[in-house]
Amino acid sequence: MRKNIFSPKLFMGVVLVVSAVFLHSCKKSAARETENNQHLELKDLAQYVDPMIGTAKMGHTYPGATVPFGSVQLSPDTDTIPYAVNGQYNPDVYKYCAGYQYDDETIVGFSHTHFSGTGHSDLGDFLIMPTTGDLKLNPGTASDPDSGYRSRFSHDNETAQPGYYSVLLEDYNIKAEMTATSRVGMHQYTFPEAGKSHIILDLVSGIYNYDDKNVWTFVRVENDTLVTGFRQTNGWARTRKVYFALSFSQPIENYGRERYDKQPYNGFWRKFDQDENFPEIAGEKIRMYFDFDMKENEKLNIKLAISPVSAEGALQNMKEEIPHWNFEQVKTEARETWNKELNKVIVETEKPEDMVNFYTAMYHAFLGPTEYMDTDGKYRGIDMGIHQADGFTNYTSFSLWDTYRALHPLFNVLQPERNADMVEAMMAHYDQSVHSMLPVWSHYANENWCMIGYHSVSVIADAIVKGNADFDQERALDAMVQTAKTSYYDGLQYYMDMGYVPEDKNGASVSKTLEYAYDDWAIAQAAKKLGKNDIFEEFMKRSENYKNVFDPKSGFMRPKLSDGSFKKEFDALDTHGQGFIEGNAWNYSLYVPHAPAEMIEMMGGKERFSQHLDSLFSMDLPDKYFANTEDISREGIIGNYVHGNEPSHHVAYLYNWTDTPWKSQDKIRMVLKDQYQTGADGLGGNDDFGQMSAWYIFSSLGFYPVAPGSEEYALGSPAINQATINLENGKTFRVIAENQSEENVFVEKVELNGKKLESPFINHHDVMKGGELKFYMASTPNQELYN
Repeated sequence: MRKNIFSPKLFMGVVLVVSAVFLHSCKKSAARETENNQHLELKDLAQYVDPMIGTAKMGHTYPGATVPFGSVQLSPDTDTIPYAVNGQYNPDVYKYCAGYQYDDETIVGFSHTHFSGTGHSDLGDFLIMPTTGDLKLNPGTASDPDSGYRSRFSHDNETAQPGYYSVLLEDYNIKAEMTATSRVGMHQYTFPEAGKSHIILDLVSGIYNYDDKNVWTFVRVENDTLVTGFRQTNGWARTRKVYFALSFSQPIENYGRERYDKQPYNGFWRKFDQDENFPEIAGEKIRMYFDFDMKENEKLNIKLAISPVSAEGALQNMKEEIPHWNFEQVKTEARETWNKELNKVIVETEKPEDMVNFYTAMYHAFLGPTEYMDTDGKYRGIDMGIHQADGFTNYTSFSLWDTYRALHPLFNVLQPERNADMVEAMMAHYDQSVHSMLPVWSHYANENWCMIGYHSVSVIADAIVKGNADFDQERALDAMVQTAKTSYYDGLQYYMDMGYVPEDKNGASVSKTLEYAYDDWAIAQAAKKLGKNDIFEEFMKRSENYKNVFDPKSGFMRPKLSDGSFKKEFDALDTHGQGFIEGNAWNYSLYVPHAPAEMIEMMGGKERFSQHLDSLFSMDLPDKYFANTEDISREGIIGNYVHGNEPSHHVAYLYNWTDTPWKSQDKIRMVLKDQYQTGADGLGGNDDFGQMSAWYIFSSLGFYPVAPGSEEYALGSPAINQATINLENGKTFRVIAENQSEENVFVEKVELNGKKLESPFINHHDVMKGGELKFYMASTPNQELYN
């Protein structure tokens, strides 16, 4: 390569003498966890993980390479769908929340950031695609792949494993392989023939492509193997900025960019030809190409590191995490990292496919929230300032409306140190927020205000109540109270003044009232644990507001108007215009997880309520309730029980508060079997950043946190033969299911540490101090089980 095509001044961040970066708390936590579990001989449980599960239909998972809670998710994108067509919302965009659809026949390229299982998306940063032959700098279309750089592929030549992904790009006969560390994606491309080959770096491509999503991109060619830059977007996150450092294992022969005729020459008074071999390129839309002179069957390795702070930070992340070019070493270390996490629970099951489902659920549960800081602890805050994570690992991508229910409670069992750090990250968000609110749905230093409630308080309260609170608990309680009193947030002033959200003033009013009431109860439990009686009494009173939207005549929760009357037009099965979000009155009338006994009494008593639950699972919804709806389909639905939407996740366990607790057992096993299967289409709905998977893990183990913020778990019907939970405190908790089989879904009796249980509940401390929970299974229900 001609030296004179480069800037004569090397990038400041590439200084070879870099001051030693202190080992951050994430490494300290990792070392402590290793010490706690060093007695374990790791099993290769990664063999049971199938990252392809959920990549078809609406599972919205991605198959690519990542490590537990990693910042980089290096994965193929099979299409990049415009958010709007002719100014109208494009319904096809919903399919591509993770960038990949199993039924597609072409791959556009491999981008480095993805959400897992969400119902909305963003990201898809820094797409890379290797090509040969004539240079093409547009992706083309799925119907005409030859018009662009995309390639056909076959699942027969595709492999997805924890920390590793590979595929044959058929149009170029290039074998593409990738692996990752937390902040670095590593590619390996084997080119079939000698000659000129290309690497496309597409900074236009992204998931959920708005026409004006790209605000600005910048690329700087530092030398013949190193490229740096950033991408700033205005998508779901309004002000998202990600930096990168890109390193090649071989020198670049030639490089350039796609020229947009409508785009100005970006300054320099047109004194330079910026389209080829010019070292600084800036603009809203940039696609770069890099040419390499490859030999037959020669491998080109690429490392791309990301940073929320700077290109220098990205480069340092690369030096810290992958200072070499040994692809196989990184791949092996990624798998070992996954095995370490998967070995937190050792299960034995009746069928091999149940092993696949269980460990794939663990894999999905440990994909996020993701680490969001450089190796030196610096990160970009919600105020757009650069902050230092002092004594904790900072995280991002909090899908809290989903994950407060089971994922964070699961972390309090399996990932307590990480969960405490996640609370610290929420508190940092609170401190930096001009709204003085804890996060609602945040990612990459942005608050999206997606969904309802203020469920970060549930996560924090659950950690406090369960004793997993390695943070300033009183300051956290103050933040919870402040968040719950932010009057301009989503109908909250009405809620505080009237005891409910009126539907004529604020939509989804019943759902909001019910979820606010639960969150208030969670605050009260944390206050009680901390001895703050005044706060406890205030929020316990607020937690009873669910009563204000219950209509005793219809027997359902129902939208109420600002004049105190119930809305006249009411259909308990309809999901639209009835005061609910992602559910109907049947589903949400059961959403009082913090006061199930009171709810049951309010709805007519135990016998009537048990029958009500029976009909929820057995009814047949008419077709009209599925017509012309994008968010609700028959995916994830059993009768009128909507497992694909989270407000129903606790429902099967509510039988435990009636005189028929045995009725929960076959329902739970039915959901496990029906909604979680092997294969790309194995998930019954979005995985929702691990919430669906967390439900599977808890329910397979035989217990579930109906009301996070309580130490109580409700018992169900375990779907494993036995499980050993290896806790971070060095203790083990075993679950055994005697006489387990596909037919034996009912529980004859339960023993905790050899003592028969007289109620269908166990306590969090029962689990954390270690011991044994033994279920005796049978094919017929024991109607006197807990009597």
